Amino acid sequence: MYHDSKRKTLLIFLIVLLGFTALFSAYSSFRKRAGSDLSDESAAAIKEAIEHAALQCYVVEGAYPVNLDYLKENYGLNINEKNYYVVYNAYAENQAPDIRIVKK
Repeated sequence: MYHDSKRKTLLIFLIVLLGFTALFSAYSSFRKRAGSDLSDESAAAIKEAIEHAALQCYVVEGAYPVNLDYLKENYGLNINEKNYYVVYNAYAENQAPDIRIVKK
């Protein structure tokens, strides 16, 4: 009788341990996905800010800026270059630049 009680306790302990392991695994997975979503949103916000500054430059000056530094100096653009690479390709003064944001 004492032996069965010990087995039951061990079985309950294992079930609880497996439950906590499953919860921890689900929580870790959720945190990774949530972090990835925030990263995607940040990249989209950076791209939108660059597009807005470039369009503003086009409206004011009649031409899209040749490079990103011009937007930083003259239009107050501030980019998190520690975490993102920004590719800015201006083909012509009257065409919108190709902008790509890549997480480092």
